[in-house]
Amino acid sequence: MEQLHGIEELRDWRRRQVRRTVGFVPTMGALHAGHLALLDRAHEECDVVLASIFVNPAQFNDPEDCASYPTPMEDDLALCEKHKAGAVFLPEEKTMYPDGYRFRVVEDDDSHRLEGEFRPGHFEGVLTVVMKLLQLARADRAYFGEKDWQQLRLVTGMAKAFFLPTEIVPVPTVREEDGLALSSRNRRLSAEGRPKAPGFPRILREAETAAEASRKLAKAGFVVEYVEDRDGRRLGAVQLEGVRLIDNLPLAETAAAKEAS
Repeated sequence: MEQLHGIEELRDWRRRQVRRTVGFVPTMGALHAGHLALLDRAHEECDVVLASIFVNPAQFNDPEDCASYPTPMEDDLALCEKHKAGAVFLPEEKTMYPDGYRFRVVEDDDSHRLEGEFRPGHFEGVLTVVMKLLQLARADRAYFGEKDWQQLRLVTGMAKAFFLPTEIVPVPTVREEDGLALSSRNRRLSAEGRPKAPGFPRILREAETAAEASRKLAKAGFVVEYVEDRDGRRLGAVQLEGVRLIDNLPLAETAAAKEAS
């Protein structure tokens, strides 16, 4: 597995992939089984897999959140190699933002709702870095998890709007045995808080309406930012012990849908 640190290194690697389909998995590191599912899917569908690890400061509205983001690089690289990545792109901030983040990708509708309302500027940072990475990787397919549903929708829309040749491939959410969606943030929960966290997806699924889910989550001790039914999904964001958790599921899996059937 090759480790690529600079733009020219990445471009040279990409030029050498003659007549090989390239699958791309962009990450911020702290890899877990959800990321590994993306790598495995890319390996199944493409001749070679390119991963990236870059903690993108532009998508954090709280600098302390960025500073505390886990960076177990040795473990991450070992996992990438184990899951058959052919190369990993490991840029520094100055490599990705030589302009100091003056030029940005802005979406002027959905990015201001839900996650965008509670994390101002978040999606500008996400879309800008993903655009840069897609331009550099020139992959045939890029893989994104459905857990970040709003991000997936925006990246897919951006790729279509800018005529990017890379196909955006959604991969289903990977969950713990107790139902909690895998996230790098889960490791920040305390020994007391972690057993409470699966109540979040359970209540999203069992409530008949988004409003009922909000009430039940608050009663269960979560700080509710939003629960909303849209795009055929129930999407929610809560805080537990100051740790922010997001999740979503198809409306077809909710209690209301089961009652109707």
